[in-house]
Amino acid sequence: MAIHLGLRGKSVATLLLACLLALIPALLIGWVAVDEVRRHFATAYAEQYTLLQMHRISAPVARELALSRRLANSVVTREWLRQPDDPERQARFFAEAEGFRQQFGSNAYFLIDHATGDYYFADRHDAEPSPDYRLSPDGARNAWYFDAMASTSTYAIAIRADPVLERSMLWVQVKVRDEGALLGLAGGALDLDEFLRHFLRARAPGVTPMIVDPRGMIRVHPDRSNVRSGTDVTPFDTDSDQHILSLFDDAEQRDDFRRAMQQAARRPGSIRTLHAEIDGEARLLSVGYIPELQWLLVTSLDMLTAPIVQGRWFWPLVGALILILATLVAAFGYASNRLVLKPLQRLTQSARAIADGDYASRLPNERRDEIGTLSRAFSHMAQQVEDHTRNLETQVRERTHELETAHAAMAAAHKQLGDSIQYASIIQRAILPDEQLNEGLAPCHAVLWKPRDTVGGDFYLFRATPEGYLIGIVDCAGHGVPGALMTMLSRAIIDNAINHHGAADPAALLNEIDRQSRELLPEAQLPSSIATNMDIGLAWVDPAGRRLTYAGAKLDLYGSDGRQLERLKGGKRALGHRRPLQYSNHHVPLRPGWRYYLCSDGFLDQAGGEHGFGFGNSRFEELVRSQATAPLDAQIVAFERALNDYRGYRPQRDDITLLIFSSALDASEHVHLHQPGPGREST
Repeated sequence: MAIHLGLRGKSVATLLLACLLALIPALLIGWVAVDEVRRHFATAYAEQYTLLQMHRISAPVARELALSRRLANSVVTREWLRQPDDPERQARFFAEAEGFRQQFGSNAYFLIDHATGDYYFADRHDAEPSPDYRLSPDGARNAWYFDAMASTSTYAIAIRADPVLERSMLWVQVKVRDEGALLGLAGGALDLDEFLRHFLRARAPGVTPMIVDPRGMIRVHPDRSNVRSGTDVTPFDTDSDQHILSLFDDAEQRDDFRRAMQQAARRPGSIRTLHAEIDGEARLLSVGYIPELQWLLVTSLDMLTAPIVQGRWFWPLVGALILILATLVAAFGYASNRLVLKPLQRLTQSARAIADGDYASRLPNERRDEIGTLSRAFSHMAQQVEDHTRNLETQVRERTHELETAHAAMAAAHKQLGDSIQYASIIQRAILPDEQLNEGLAPCHAVLWKPRDTVGGDFYLFRATPEGYLIGIVDCAGHGVPGALMTMLSRAIIDNAINHHGAADPAALLNEIDRQSRELLPEAQLPSSIATNMDIGLAWVDPAGRRLTYAGAKLDLYGSDGRQLERLKGGKRALGHRRPLQYSNHHVPLRPGWRYYLCSDGFLDQAGGEHGFGFGNSRFEELVRSQATAPLDAQIVAFERALNDYRGYRPQRDDITLLIFSSALDASEHVHLHQPGPGREST
C-alpha cells in the first residue's frame, strides 16, 4: 500500500533526513574519538594494573629474599657450615634459624651443606631437624641444586613441587659464601598455591595476568596447563606450549613482544605496551620487569570485556539527542504550516474554483514575500486562462471538424489499401499450382503455405509432362507486398526458363533463371538496400524410370522412409547472388514408400524454445524421420503443430512453405484438397 506524504510530511521527512545525514559523520567522528579515548584509557589501565600487580608480587618475594639473604650471610650460618660436625656451632645455628623460620611466609627454611650434600629442612613441626637426605649429583631429582650452584647468580627463585611436602613451593635460594668459597645454599619458601591465590584473586574482568621468566617460560598463569614447573635451565623452545611466544601466531608480533621483554628488563619499573592477537582475538599486552624475581609480569587485556569506559552516559545522551530532534521537528512543522501550508491551501481552493469554471475567485496578494508573488502570479494566470478558454472553445470546434474530415479520409484510404492487399493475395494465390497438383499428383502430395503477412514471398510450383513432372518451391527475398511482387516476377522468369529448356533438367533451369533475373534486375541499377535473390529447390520425377533429379539454390531436399534419411544439398548461393554459381543435378533412384520434403528457410529459421534459437536442421530431420510413414495430411498437421509448439509466444518471422510428395500411392492414404487453417493448403 503506497503512502502519500503531503508537503508538511515531506518537509518534516526532509528535515529528519538532513539531521540523520548530519548525524552520520558526527557519529563516525565521535566513534573514532571514543575509540581513541578508549584505547588511551585501556593503555593507562593496563599499565597501572601491571604496576600494581608487580608491587603486590615483589613485596612478599622481596621480603623472603631479604630474610633468605640474612640467613645465608649470617656469621652463625657460615661458622657452622665451616665445621658442620661441631655440636656447639650447630646448636647456635638452629637457635638463630628458628627466629628466621617464624618470619618466613611458609614458616619454613632449608639449608644444604655443599661439602656433604646434607639437606636440612625445618618447619613448625620440626624445630631442630636432622638431615632429611643427602643430595647426590648422579640423580636427576637433585639436578636443580647443582645447576643453581654452578650458575653465576648469587640467588635463584624457583617454583618446584616438593615430593616430601606434597605441594608446590616458591623457593628463594641464596648461596652461602665465605671468602669466595661456596659453603652451601639456604633460604625460605612461599606456598605457591597460596601465592597464586593471592596473585590471581585480584583478577579484573577481561584481564589475564601471567608471570614469565627471562627465558620466556610461563611460571604463573590462570590456566595451569600453560605453566612451566621446575628449575631446569635447558634451552627454551618457543614452540613449547609453556613458552610465552607460543601464544602468538604472527611472527612479527613475536618479534615485537621479544623486544618489549628486553626493553622492560633493561629498565625495571617501566611498562611496555603493545597490541597483538592471541588465539585469534585482539589483546593489549603490558610487560613489566620484577628485579627481585628476575621475572616479567605480562598482563593481557581484552578491551571488549574490561570495564575501561563506563556506558552509563550513553542512554542519557541518546535521550537528549532524541528530545532535541523532536523539538526541532515540531518547531519546523509549526512554522511551515503557518507560513507555507495555509497559503497553499487557499491557493488550492482557488485553483479548484477555476477548474469548475469560477474565475471570480481571487487570492489575497498583500504579502511581500514569495507566497505573495505566487498569489499575484496565480491571479494573473487565472485571468489569462479565462481569456484563453473563450478563444479555445472556438478553436476546438474548428479543429474537431477538421479532424473528423481527416479521419474519414484516412479510413477510406485504409480501406482502399486493405482491399488492394487482399486483392493482391487473391492474385498471388492464382499463381499457385493447386489445380495442377490435384490433377497430376492428387494423392501423393501435401503443402503447408503460411505467408507472414497477407501476401508473401514464398510460392510452390508444379509442371507435369508425359515423361514426368517438375515440382519445387521458391523463396523470394523479402515478404509482404515487395515479396509478393517478386513472386510474380519470379514465376514469369521460371515459366520462360521451362519453355526454353524443358522441365527435365533442374540445374539448367536454375542457371537460366539466374541469368534472366540478372538481366531483368541488374545489380548496378538497384540500391544496395534492395535484395532480389531467390532460394529455389526443383525436383524432376521420372515415374517410369524410377528416378529423381534434384538441383537447389540454398534449399535442400530430404527423403525418408521412417528408418533412413537422405539429404540432397543444394548450391551454397542463392540465385541473383553477386557471385554467380553453376548449379548441378543430383540423381537418385525413386524409392517406393519414401516421402520427399522441401521447405523454405522460414520453417528452419523460426525462433523459439527457451533461448530463442532457430528450429534448425537437426530438429527438422528428426521430425521428418518420425513422421515419414504417417499419412500426408497428418504429417502437415504434425509439422505445423511442432513448429507452433516450438515458437511459443514469439511471432512468425518469415514466410513458411513446406512441400511433401511421395513416389507412389499408398492405399491407406485418402487425401484431398482442403484448407484446414489460414495460410495452409494440403491435398
